[in-house]
Amino acid sequence: MDEDFSSSSSSRQQQHFHSHGAAVHQPPTSSVATPTAPTPPLSTTSSTAAHALFEAADLSFPPDLNLDFSSPASSSGGGASSAAAVGGGGGRWASQLLLECARAVASRDSQRVQQLMWMLNELASPYGDVDQKLASYFLQGLFARLTASGPRTLRTLAAASDRNTSFDSTRRTALRFQELSPWSSFGHVAANGAILESFLEAAAASPPDQPQRFHILDLSNTFCTQWPTLLEALATRSADGTPHLSITTVVVSSAAPTAAVQRVMREIGQRMEKFARLMGVPFAFRAVHHAGDLAELDLDALDLRDGGATTALAVNCVNSLRGVVPAGRARRRDAFASSLRRLDPRVVTVVEEEADLVAYSDHDAAASEEAGGGGDTEAAFLKVFGEGLRFFSAYMDSLEESFPKTSNERLALERGAGRAIVDLVSCPASESMERRETAASWARRMRSAGFSPVAFSEDVADDVRSLLRRYREGWSMRDAGFEDSAAGAGVFLAWKEQPLVWASAWRP
Repeated sequence: MDEDFSSSSSSRQQQHFHSHGAAVHQPPTSSVATPTAPTPPLSTTSSTAAHALFEAADLSFPPDLNLDFSSPASSSGGGASSAAAVGGGGGRWASQLLLECARAVASRDSQRVQQLMWMLNELASPYGDVDQKLASYFLQGLFARLTASGPRTLRTLAAASDRNTSFDSTRRTALRFQELSPWSSFGHVAANGAILESFLEAAAASPPDQPQRFHILDLSNTFCTQWPTLLEALATRSADGTPHLSITTVVVSSAAPTAAVQRVMREIGQRMEKFARLMGVPFAFRAVHHAGDLAELDLDALDLRDGGATTALAVNCVNSLRGVVPAGRARRRDAFASSLRRLDPRVVTVVEEEADLVAYSDHDAAASEEAGGGGDTEAAFLKVFGEGLRFFSAYMDSLEESFPKTSNERLALERGAGRAIVDLVSCPASESMERRETAASWARRMRSAGFSPVAFSEDVADDVRSLLRRYREGWSMRDAGFEDSAAGAGVFLAWKEQPLVWASAWRP
């Protein structure tokens, strides 16, 4: 690969595609919204419930707390000290207070809960610094958990977001996100490189007179913004004529797709087809709407082989596998990985955010359910809360240092993260959509399903490094070296040495 198809070297083609309103990848949240008026952290339920929760409190400063209100380490130097600060340690008062409050909630210490929540409510603000924002959103989640209103609160927040979200506002926000942060484009570049190389290998191994037809099953929430650079690369790097490319993208939702969603996907398809014509790539696009858990999708009904004419099939999973709810006796994530293996793809690309937000493995979750625990024990809650605090602290910190101080797009991204935090903290594990897993867990699952890791070539690695040079200091690429060497695969995107996004490629 002698050209960096991940970069902006082809700005004319990229501008043509984006200027026509292509939707773009969203950050680690369930949705992106135009900013709306904030919900006060302690007003997610009725005033009666709030009064009952706080009426008997001794709202004094807990004498055993020694909070550090100093500023966390500056990002300019990066390094371990900054990573420690972001991760919930030195210099972050919100992490100290929130962890203490979570422990009090888990141990049902009502007086201490009331003291700490009062303090947090006094200090929190969705418009303040990173600590104040973390305090605001995690406090809202804790309050919803205490009042057993998590799912209802989440529905209210989602409805408010939907009322203030449009195709254009989502596009503007996420384009700005891609411009200032490599969070989403890192996975796109790595996955595109692996898919392109596997397609070109398949073409080289097939009879010279056989028409080349490639098919991508896109199980992601990128709204197809990943594909313009791949279309361009196919047009410029195919030695013997441009192959035909088909993309089947699966749009997953909790309910039947609305007319607006269907209209947006039709518009995206039309723009993709127009861009493919510009690139001279024979192209077909299909959107499949699926209501419910991704594990319930009937893959066999998708006809991905085009009646046997497909030369090579690729499966692209960008922030999508966590959409399979992990809890339950069926070990659903394991089963879904096995179903991908039965498709016999040439390559499977997996991009997931690096956070251990599943309280148990699928096996342990099944045992817990049989015992009546459901994965929501005190230890499980504290483990997930602490890891969620680490992950979202790093995410908020990266937004703080990448975006201007006054940015509607940043506020929209933070509001989306706030909804994800409420989901994680207040919703039962069996209903939460934010249960990310670590790269090591996904790698073991893919191996168990019959896949082997494919190392990214030096050309792909160079593409990723070239991408990261376009952003501010603090971002880096790291090899995924796990303690369990058998699980090692892929590369990490790290912020201040803290791995946050994992990209990998697999073949049967």
